[in-house]
Amino acid sequence: MNPRRLYRRFASEVLVLPGRTTVLAVCLVLLILPLFHRHPYTLRVLSLTFIFAIFAASWDLLSGFVGQLSLGHAIFFGVAAYTSALLNLQAGLPPLVTIPAGALVAVLMGLVVGIPCLRLKGQYLSLATMGFPIILTGLVYLFSDLTGGELGVSGLARLGPTRLSEYYIALVLVLGLGLIMWKITDSKVGLVFHAIREDEITARASGINTPLYKLLAFCLSGFFAGISGGLYSHFMRVAGPSTLSVLTSFQPVIWTIFGGVASIYGAIAGTFVLYPLMEFLRVAPELRTLIFAALVVLVLRFMPEGLTPWFIDRVESECPRCKEHNAVTRRTCRVCGAPLGRPSAPGAGPFQPGKGGRVAG
Repeated sequence: MNPRRLYRRFASEVLVLPGRTTVLAVCLVLLILPLFHRHPYTLRVLSLTFIFAIFAASWDLLSGFVGQLSLGHAIFFGVAAYTSALLNLQAGLPPLVTIPAGALVAVLMGLVVGIPCLRLKGQYLSLATMGFPIILTGLVYLFSDLTGGELGVSGLARLGPTRLSEYYIALVLVLGLGLIMWKITDSKVGLVFHAIREDEITARASGINTPLYKLLAFCLSGFFAGISGGLYSHFMRVAGPSTLSVLTSFQPVIWTIFGGVASIYGAIAGTFVLYPLMEFLRVAPELRTLIFAALVVLVLRFMPEGLTPWFIDRVESECPRCKEHNAVTRRTCRVCGAPLGRPSAPGAGPFQPGKGGRVAG
């Protein structure tokens, strides 16, 4: 392909929007960061951030886009972590095999969780999903000879030969899997997910097989959460009951709501902000929880839709005609050429960027 044509396409798809340009800049910074700073602790924290970002995005895929509010998402994370660990220790399989195998087991667990929960909604669904990790935790303690009980299983093969290689493995996976999840939500399947979330009865009346699509959402979410669970077990070289804890289930909920629900990139951005912050605040343990709670409350108070929607609203505007996003500095739409910011009626007030291209009256 002609390099000039390739660049023009890249510029028209990415560089034209400030939000996408910001994502590109962050990715480039993360790619070159080890060239200037290779402290093992920093690489460790960022690698765990990438792993948990996949986990948070998988929760957003299920709960944000389909509306199936799961408070037991650790079931997928934990079962994949234990599967990867046991296959590595008992069968001697490398991480390249155990991590996908753990993800496939998490897909099966998605069916186990999804089928009984098909007819449940709202708080009943949330409570039902919360029960599955608790049940599995009991099985972990019951079969302690295999699972290691409270101590878990340890001594797993490393994710990579060096900390730097583990960093880049996790980075490439979060970028690749994040893009795949975003593409899924931007496809026809994503439109069906949106329809089910907004009004399941209407979607069913339109001929959509809603139980099938909800099961698909559980399986897809379980797969990506399983990838993160397998990565975590090999990165930490241990799989224990903490991977099935209530805290593990609640963490992706907090990260996603903080970053922005139903966007995939919002869940990743929320994890990128909150997880490193909590790790670096270990230097002040007496203030750590207070600062975290205060930050979350402030964001939810002044940015109720999350951090990334608030940011995009201030750097991009929506065309009133074709609904495509444009940089706030533009005066005409980049797609249809419609004027941006022109009052829709005599006497209307000036255009206010960041309000979805609407005209303030």
